[in-house]
Amino acid sequence: MAIEYRITLDDNHQFSYRIELNREYDAAEAQQAPAWTRLEHQQCSNCPLSRDQFSHCPAAVDLHRVIEDFRGLPAFKKASVWVRTPEREYTKHVGLEEGLRALLGVIMATSACPVLARLKPMAQHHLPFANNQEFILRAVSLYLTRQYFNMREGRLADWELKGLVRLFQQLKLVNQAFWQRIHDTCEGDSNLKAFLTFFSMSSSMTVSLETQLQKIRPLVMSAGDSFE
Repeated sequence: MAIEYRITLDDNHQFSYRIELNREYDAAEAQQAPAWTRLEHQQCSNCPLSRDQFSHCPAAVDLHRVIEDFRGLPAFKKASVWVRTPEREYTKHVGLEEGLRALLGVIMATSACPVLARLKPMAQHHLPFANNQEFILRAVSLYLTRQYFNMREGRLADWELKGLVRLFQQLKLVNQAFWQRIHDTCEGDSNLKAFLTFFSMSSSMTVSLETQLQKIRPLVMSAGDSFE
């Protein structure tokens, strides 16, 4: 199962990527990656990995090709982004910031990083170019579905979303560290701004979950009593 991205700049320069959703950390490949991908370089404060087993950060190794492809390009540069998932295709003419945010997000969520891997269900139903409302609705929906199955299978269900807030608190730490990793190696601002917007979307879940829920309440409640 894979997701394909093709980013074509206005000058027709093209970049193509194929993201296998079920992949493992490749130690031999990691040794060929640049120095900024090493585990100890700007390592996340909540990283659970041991340097004895992982010489490099799994997510950084997966990301380095994209980072290096776009490191000198400005975020406002326009591009046509084509995405193919197993179910459908998407095309949008966007600034690099938006296109890279979608690409970086799916790569990170399917990496061997134990923290980021908790986003894999969202990556398996990838929605490129999602706005903040869509991001929140999908995250909350998937989390509550998991709680429903926990209840049915005799496990404790978290209907108050406390675990979701804790997850995004952990992701916030990862995003902050990655922003610094990329800041250390980037010449342009496209990657930095892509990470900044990805960071702000996930951070919104930790600042005030109730505020975010109230933003999507009209959408969820618009069906009235039809689901009762």
